[in-house]
Amino acid sequence: MELLQVVFRTAFFYFFVILCYRLMGKREIGQLGVIDLMVSILIAELIAISIENIEDSMWLTILPIALLVVLEIVLAFISIKSRKFRIFFDGKPSLIICNGKINYNEMVKQRYSMDNLLLSLRQKEIKNIDDVEYAFLEPNGKLSIFKYNFLKLPSSYPMPLILDGSIQKKALNHIGKNLTWLEYTLNKQNLSVEDIFYCYYKNKKLYIIKRTDLK
Repeated sequence: MELLQVVFRTAFFYFFVILCYRLMGKREIGQLGVIDLMVSILIAELIAISIENIEDSMWLTILPIALLVVLEIVLAFISIKSRKFRIFFDGKPSLIICNGKINYNEMVKQRYSMDNLLLSLRQKEIKNIDDVEYAFLEPNGKLSIFKYNFLKLPSSYPMPLILDGSIQKKALNHIGKNLTWLEYTLNKQNLSVEDIFYCYYKNKKLYIIKRTDLK
C-alpha cells in the first residue's frame, strides 16, 4: 500500500510541477535568476518531503507550491514593470571584454576568474581571446561573446543609453558622451528621457524606441 502511495505521489507531483512551470512561463526553462532558483529549490524540497512522508496530506505540499507559483508570477510582473526591482534581484550584464581588451576591474568585481573566462571561450569553440571583440557576463552567469569580423575591423556595439526610461551612465561614459549631450540630442527631437522606452547608440547615431511606439 505504501509503495502505491509513493508511486501515486511521484506521478502526481511530476505532472503538477510541469503545470506550475508552464504557468510561470517559458523563461524558467531557459534561464534561472535568483528568484527562479529559490523557487525551484523550494518546490523540489517540498515534493521530496511529501513523497517521504506519505502519512501527511498532499495539500500540505500543494498549497505551499501554489503560493510559490503565485509569488513567482507576481514578482515576474513587477520585474517587467520596474527595472530597479529587476536589477536588484537579477543584476545586470557586465562588460568583461571591450574592443578586444579584458576588463580586469569588472572581472574582480564580479568574482569572475580567468579560468572562468577561458572555460566559457572554449565552450564557444574560441581558441584565442584576441578573436573576441566584446564579451558580456549575463545575469544568469552565461558569457555572451561577439567575435571580430573576418578582417578584424573594429565595429560599434549598440550601447543602450536609455532602458525603461532610465539613463545608463556607464554606457554614456563608454562612448565618451555625457548627460548634457544626451539631453541636448533628445531636445532637438522634442523628446525627454521619460518618453523613451529604449535608446541605443551605434555608428555615431542615436536610435530611439518611444513608449508610444510600443503595442
